[in-house]
Amino acid sequence: MSNTTTETEQPPAPDDSAAERLSTAPVESDGPTGIGAFGWARWMWRQLTSMRVALILLFLLSLAAIPGSLIPQNGQNQFKVQAWKAQHTTVAPIYEKLQLFDVYSSVWFSAIYILLFVSLAGCIVPRTWQFVGVLRSQPPAAPRNLTRMPVHAAWRTSADAEKVNAAAHRLLRKRGFRAHLSGGAVSAEKGYLREVGNLLFHLSLFALLGGFAWSSLASGTGGKLMVEGEGYSNTITQLDDFTGTRFYTSDNLDPFYVKLDSFKARFQSSGAQMGAAREFTANVEYAEGSDTSKLKQGKIEVNHPLEIGGSKVYLGGHGFAPIITVRNGKGDVVYSGATPFLPQDANETSTGVVKVSDYGVGPDGNKTQLGLSGFFLPTAPANFENTGPISLFPDDAAPMLVLNAYAGDLGTDSGLPQNIYQLNMRKMTQLTQDGQPARVRLKPGQGWTLPEGYGTVTFEGYKRWASINISHRPGNEIALTGAVLAILGLIGSLFIQRRRIWVRAVALPGGGTQVELAGLARSESAKIAEELAELAVDLQDDAPASEGEDDNAETDGPEETGAPTAPETSSDPAVPADQNSKE
Repeated sequence: MSNTTTETEQPPAPDDSAAERLSTAPVESDGPTGIGAFGWARWMWRQLTSMRVALILLFLLSLAAIPGSLIPQNGQNQFKVQAWKAQHTTVAPIYEKLQLFDVYSSVWFSAIYILLFVSLAGCIVPRTWQFVGVLRSQPPAAPRNLTRMPVHAAWRTSADAEKVNAAAHRLLRKRGFRAHLSGGAVSAEKGYLREVGNLLFHLSLFALLGGFAWSSLASGTGGKLMVEGEGYSNTITQLDDFTGTRFYTSDNLDPFYVKLDSFKARFQSSGAQMGAAREFTANVEYAEGSDTSKLKQGKIEVNHPLEIGGSKVYLGGHGFAPIITVRNGKGDVVYSGATPFLPQDANETSTGVVKVSDYGVGPDGNKTQLGLSGFFLPTAPANFENTGPISLFPDDAAPMLVLNAYAGDLGTDSGLPQNIYQLNMRKMTQLTQDGQPARVRLKPGQGWTLPEGYGTVTFEGYKRWASINISHRPGNEIALTGAVLAILGLIGSLFIQRRRIWVRAVALPGGGTQVELAGLARSESAKIAEELAELAVDLQDDAPASEGEDDNAETDGPEETGAPTAPETSSDPAVPADQNSKE
């Protein structure tokens, strides 16, 4: 006869051996300990390495990264930064003081992840040593009263107590438990990979932050705008912009050459998503090193950079570059070339300027300079008197160039830097024609005779341009590896249960053997009850339940025959949840 106990007594006191914590997490302190500066320092250290502060820092780090995704960054595209500043002149100086254009290298962002570094290190080191100590020690001895554990089973058998303990030891080891037989009881423990997952997660976060920090210290980015047919060498003199770091300067640029052969853009031409981008491809020729005689063919697409040496070349912005030829009053060509215009909306309505600083002598006999500003419309409307100069579609279905003409001093000879995409209007005067400001609309191949004898402007055609971003970030691989390992560690810590099982077989004075089993898990779970039930059933082969007898004199449970039923579970854990654990 067998019997499963159904007692509802309270779990043992915390100082019982069964109440040992199933976590190796460091214990937090509720307040400063000790007296004076040392006590305060120790309390602050414990707070910094606590789970609460680590979560706060991680949350702050995620919040601090939001401006970096919403506001253009110097390290990614300095051209977009300049355009954003030009559109938001009021808040741009404030953002610049707050380092919002360099979020990931800012002082406040660095302070957050350095504190998170320290917090993780202060947790990982002691926790790892404690876990190593747990692995080197034997599973904890069985409590005095196993039937008071939240999950337990008991029955009587005629088998020898030593043989029952040996059989239980064998079965537990077969199930993957670390089992130890001593003192007439078997102690077994399983689920160490849960703590391994926890440690792996923390170490991976450390690696993730380390890769990010290394990338911030040893990375660099540059930008270059190229019109179709143009090329450049990756040197500081030919880059449009460059942002280096402490360990990566202009002297560390990877030597290579890139030429933009053609740029292909394709858009949805019908349906609800008309105008949506479908393809952006830059076909290039490139050569590694300083030898440009051995060119290779390649292409750069969105999210598919071209790797050259230790750098990656990404595709950035794109647009149109009208080919404009300017002749002075004498008929001499004073300007000719493709001039990039900058897109202002999704339909590629683009603005740009032409600065003719070498115009020469004007109609009045004085040296002057000429400036042209206007719009390039890839698909111009038939009539935009009411709408203004806007493009109806981002592709070149009906290209048109709209220009205004100015004469005077461009300010290019002053030696002061100025925006190449804007005219300095302080000393410029707009030309007039028939009493109206001089302006014109040109289709490819058309020309315009400037008023007052300033010569002619011809719209020869247009090319496409593409901007590329050259990025050297050595810590990306470390950060990616850390992210993958962090996910694996988190999965292990969430789905693996740390649990203990004890088996005690004791010979009774009147003959026979009392068999008791108990299980304990860190948190409530049906798995420990299922495992204990399976172990009880398997143990029946070596310790079959006796028939016609009670379990013991102390238990008043219902009598049953045959094998023991599934173990009883209690809603009250034998061990209080450790609120200080970082698991």
